[in-house]
Amino acid sequence: MSQESLSPEFARGYCAMMLDGIMREAEITKKVISAVPDAASHYRPDPNARTARELAWHIANTDVQFLDGIAELKFSMDSPQHTPQTSAEVVVWYDENMKRGAARIAAMTPEQLLTPIEFVGVFNLPAVLYLGFLNNHSVHHRGALATYLRPMGSKVPSIYGGSHDEPFPPAAPAQTAA
Repeated sequence: MSQESLSPEFARGYCAMMLDGIMREAEITKKVISAVPDAASHYRPDPNARTARELAWHIANTDVQFLDGIAELKFSMDSPQHTPQTSAEVVVWYDENMKRGAARIAAMTPEQLLTPIEFVGVFNLPAVLYLGFLNNHSVHHRGALATYLRPMGSKVPSIYGGSHDEPFPPAAPAQTAA
């Protein structure tokens, strides 16, 4: 898709729709990262896989890098100097930086959203279209992290509906006869 084929109205509407969805997904991602027990965060299902801590940080850091790259109209994919060390710290960092990054993108003009950005020599797309990449990348890795939880001794939160550990809809309290 080229910049010429997208209208400013499309860019603004797509941006609003994607940011809304990304921020809803971020709430689910925080639940999954929160479920990673620090004592077992070294778990990896295969020698070639990331550890749970590495994967949780990859999700959080890359989501924020995508938001910042879109807002800056340039992808640098630099990591912050300080890496959170616990699941709770990752969640706090992620929450703060996702809100910050989403606000930056929401403030962009349609012209900025339509500006092509080169990404690792593979893509050169209008900035707004990278919101889809962010969403897909995050959901993909969050699904992998969710599969780590039970083997680590944790519970799987509700993601798109119930799980064994967090049924949906929640069970109604038992009624007693009066």
